[in-house]
Amino acid sequence: MSLRFDLNEGLEEKLQSLEDLTWNVKQIQDEMVADILTVNANTEYLHRFLHGKFDKEHFKKNIPIVTYKDVQPYIERIANGEPSDVISAQPITGFTRSSGTSGGKQKLLPLNMNFLENIKFLRNICAFVICRHIDGAEQGKVMKFAFIKPESTTPSGLLVGAASTYFYKSDHFRNQTSNFDFACTSPTEIVLCRDNKQSMYCHLLCGLVQREEVVSVSAAFASTLVRAINFLEEYWKELCSNIRMAQVSEWIEDTSCRNCVSEILGEPNPELANLIEQECNQISWGGIISRLWPNTKFVECIVTGQMTQYISTLEFYSKELPIVSMNYLASEAVFGMNMNPLCKPQDVSYTFIPNMAYFEFLLVDEVNELKIVDLVDVKLGCYYETLVTSYAGLYRYRVGDILQVTGFYNNAPQFRFVRRKDVALSIDVETTTEEELLKAVTHARMVLESSDLMLTDFTCYADISTKPGHYVIYWELKAKNKNKILELDDKLLTECCYKVEENLGIRYRKLRSKEGSIGALEIRVVQPGTFDSVMNFFISQGASFVQYKTPVCLKSSDALANLESNVLTRYFSDKPPPPL
Repeated sequence: MSLRFDLNEGLEEKLQSLEDLTWNVKQIQDEMVADILTVNANTEYLHRFLHGKFDKEHFKKNIPIVTYKDVQPYIERIANGEPSDVISAQPITGFTRSSGTSGGKQKLLPLNMNFLENIKFLRNICAFVICRHIDGAEQGKVMKFAFIKPESTTPSGLLVGAASTYFYKSDHFRNQTSNFDFACTSPTEIVLCRDNKQSMYCHLLCGLVQREEVVSVSAAFASTLVRAINFLEEYWKELCSNIRMAQVSEWIEDTSCRNCVSEILGEPNPELANLIEQECNQISWGGIISRLWPNTKFVECIVTGQMTQYISTLEFYSKELPIVSMNYLASEAVFGMNMNPLCKPQDVSYTFIPNMAYFEFLLVDEVNELKIVDLVDVKLGCYYETLVTSYAGLYRYRVGDILQVTGFYNNAPQFRFVRRKDVALSIDVETTTEEELLKAVTHARMVLESSDLMLTDFTCYADISTKPGHYVIYWELKAKNKNKILELDDKLLTECCYKVEENLGIRYRKLRSKEGSIGALEIRVVQPGTFDSVMNFFISQGASFVQYKTPVCLKSSDALANLESNVLTRYFSDKPPPPL
């Protein structure tokens, strides 16, 4: 019962397919693992452990739980030219590369056509759910900031690229036939442009020309949308000139982009150029998305995990528009979707889709035993790490995401993304997680609301070179009033330091206040544009523009050196937080 939407189905049939999918979770998951084991029965990896027995119980008893380090030698053998059946009976058609900005190292993960089909399925079902909740969502166009990263190759000639790049270059994207694949303001040529700066400019130019048709503004991640607005701030005058003269800027050298954008520009339009100028010339850019694209019904991007830090910035730019965080997927697998797209960004949970892969869950903080349960057996309120078994050759693979069960849609569990495993700061015996840091900085951000300052990006590290060691947070700030020079208030920022500490964990506060084994928290304010420079560094190391996420806890010494060279001022908490 591995259900797929029929693209020719009507609304009622699609709804029934979704209901069947989420009611029959156990049956679908059992069929999924049985099929994966049957298809891959003769692979070297499975035979090593199962010796010809491929029932679910034997699989659970004999296949080990693995991390990337365990499977890396098998992946590298295929990358170097050995047949795919080392791990997968289906051909490995390429490799995805994780961003590497969270855990510090990029991972090479196997990919086959099943993965691309799952992405297509997820896009379809997400679009269907959006249409159920937002009237008129399908009656216009999406201004979608989509990009590719040029692929590299392995020694055997297989392509290595971002998962999104594979999808955008596949027939699944090129041949969009479903009435639930929303029309975009940007032609495919702009998405496939190899220069991300040219692509960003052309996305904006096409979106501005078609502003009345735009019903949603979209990107993979919240950080990408924020960067798009920052890019618009820098280039709006040039964009207006292009619209006024019906001419594309000469530095747009990609021929395919120039041709398709020129066609969309049409005739000179000084009236539209003047209107855009009037909006962009205003003192504040609050609500700029609604002002430039007046028929926009919602903003769509991922705002969970590391992306939560951008929620307030997006709310400032989008005013009262809903911010929709629809899907949950990674380089390892497609996981699920948000069945309640109009919920608050802070309340997003993802319903796992049972026909994407076989999912197991490792209970977090289980002291006495390694407790692993199936998808249908997770318990409300409990925290789990996901294990994935896929057609592409990952078996009981630890993804590294920590999730909490928040509810159920029919029989399909819903999960809140909590944090990445092992992404934390520590000076002494305390462990401060990514989730705790994000929450603490969110409270400190509230201190800024009464001022003209807004926090645009941040990252942290534990400085153990001092005695005692202390937490350092790099902040990039900007003025809400774009005509004002950035003015820093010492008292305000000192209060921000204290507010962060006040909202960290009990053990941190005790070590900081009573025992003195942790020094005062420090905020280092960096020059505008510094975090773009950090992003460019990671991209130069192989990260994808569309995948890039500013790490909450920074581990790269080179990236830290970049930040340090751009520090403007330093502030310290002027008193220890209450220990309890």
